[in-house]
Amino acid sequence: MMIEQTSLRKLPVGIQSFEFLRSEGYQYVDKTAWVYRLVKTGKPYFLSRPRRFGKSLLLSTLAAYFQGKKELFKGLAIEQLEQDWKVYPVLFLSLNAEKYDSADQLTNMLETQLKAWETEYGVTDSNPSYSIRFTNVIRQAYEKTGQRVVVLVDEYDKPMLRAMGNPVLQEEFRKTLTAFYTVLKDADPWLQFIFITGVTKFAQMGIFSNLNQLNDISFVPAYTALCGLTRQEIEDNFAPELHALAEANQETYDQLLDHITRLYDGYYFSEVQKEGMFNPFSVLCALQNCQLRNYWFASGTPTFLVEMLKQTDFDLRELEGIEVGADSLSDDRANVHNPVPMIYQSGYLTIKKYDDEFRIYTLGFPNDEVKYGFLNFVSPFYTPISQKDTPFYIGKFVRELRAGDVEAFLTRLQAFFADFPYELNAKTERHYQVVFYLVFKLMGQFTQTEVRSARGRADAVVRTNDYVFVFEFKLNGTAEAALKQIDEKGYLLPYAADGRQLVKVGVSFNAEQRNLGEWLYK
Repeated sequence: MMIEQTSLRKLPVGIQSFEFLRSEGYQYVDKTAWVYRLVKTGKPYFLSRPRRFGKSLLLSTLAAYFQGKKELFKGLAIEQLEQDWKVYPVLFLSLNAEKYDSADQLTNMLETQLKAWETEYGVTDSNPSYSIRFTNVIRQAYEKTGQRVVVLVDEYDKPMLRAMGNPVLQEEFRKTLTAFYTVLKDADPWLQFIFITGVTKFAQMGIFSNLNQLNDISFVPAYTALCGLTRQEIEDNFAPELHALAEANQETYDQLLDHITRLYDGYYFSEVQKEGMFNPFSVLCALQNCQLRNYWFASGTPTFLVEMLKQTDFDLRELEGIEVGADSLSDDRANVHNPVPMIYQSGYLTIKKYDDEFRIYTLGFPNDEVKYGFLNFVSPFYTPISQKDTPFYIGKFVRELRAGDVEAFLTRLQAFFADFPYELNAKTERHYQVVFYLVFKLMGQFTQTEVRSARGRADAVVRTNDYVFVFEFKLNGTAEAALKQIDEKGYLLPYAADGRQLVKVGVSFNAEQRNLGEWLYK
């Protein structure tokens, strides 16, 4: 059996160790020019990025640089830029491993890390205070090595996010972490460099209130490509895999690039950013597996987002194109009544437009993977079906419309509403409007679908190969009135020259029964 050379190239899917990646011959997209800029132009940094976006690998790269491991950087940009490879003591703290469902798990994590550092640098003073022990480690590392200390913290907010549904536990975590991190301000004379990463900002979850010298580069244009991949980086580094994926997907090279752009591109971290960033995890998984799938979303949904959505009554229809003040994306505390900043910082929304005069951001889903993954994920909070069953139900809806069977489609939709459990049936009429939105929006994975986003448009339009369906739902009216509105408002006019058969569908909604009432179609 002949193995193609492409399959022998090692792609760094899930690899977070820079040393392992480089020493084992994995493909690496060179980010070291940005690393050099970071270490030469500042000292205390904070960076917020969605999960699986390369934050841990970035910190590992910084660690290798400060440990003077020049051999790992052979052939990379920083090899030519750096002339003086010094070795610094590096304190690397990752809070990513634990579940953090009790206060003991955080204290055990800090205890384990402190003991390891104390052993390494010969700290013998015993003290019950984590902050004093951390201070002693930093001072001793400086005195023992003669070099200032580098502190790298990965996923600083993991304990806080895991305790999102438990305010008492979250406050315990906040107090412990605040005391621990505050050390970094007083230890400044012994520190060479600080870099802290996490998913959220929210004034750094309130735990860096005394560490006000942190330089937050999350929105800084110069560092938008520090994590993630640009289209050019993908083309320059993964040409063989791209061609193989195009062939497997029966697309041309250019069609494949457009396809992965729709699926994985579209993250904007600055209002002046010219091109979107690709999700690196999804791109690398697609290239390695030679399959286009929803990899990022399938890798897990943050528990804190689940807890927040369980408590909110936010109208999902407002998500695409929602406008928010610039400060709300970075300074607001996590709020179940306004989940948009949290949804944004988690990577499910991104910047689409910016109004400089009023400092207003317009947000939207970055790409199709996130849009349909998110809508599938939230469907159990609004409908009686589980997340894993959602594609099955939506597929049946699509097949019926492709066959032109409006009767079967509406009958299934009626049965869908009839299956709502009691607690969902107690929801408001707006809840049912959101359900209509979800059903039609999710159909967009398989066929062209539009859901009303402005006045003067039908509630929903579905286009298949043979038909164009225009739907109007009346919450307080008749099916006849719905059909009449389609005619009077000219909802069919944009499709008059389409060539496909036009079908107008008027549906009434029975508020008392919380279900579809009568319907008519022509």
